Amino acid sequence: MANIKSAEKRIRQSAEQQKRNRGVRSRLRTAVKKYRQADAKAKGEALPATYSDIDRARRKGVIHKNAAARLKSRLARKRS
Repeated sequence: MANIKSAEKRIRQSAEQQKRNRGVRSRLRTAVKKYRQADAKAKGEALPATYSDIDRARRKGVIHKNAAARLKSRLARKRS
């Protein structure tokens, strides 16, 4: 356990952030899975929503910029 007050606060902040990140990451993974399982017609409609979830995770710092770009690129290639 931390002995310094600021370290104790940092532990609390980290725990809260981990909870938030877990939700964002879960939503991202679910969106990508749903997109991959969708049929051809639904994929065209689902792509912008999936991109939005990827961009949201990127903005919040849950995934790296290049990881977001890689995910979007792979989804776009699988679209056809």
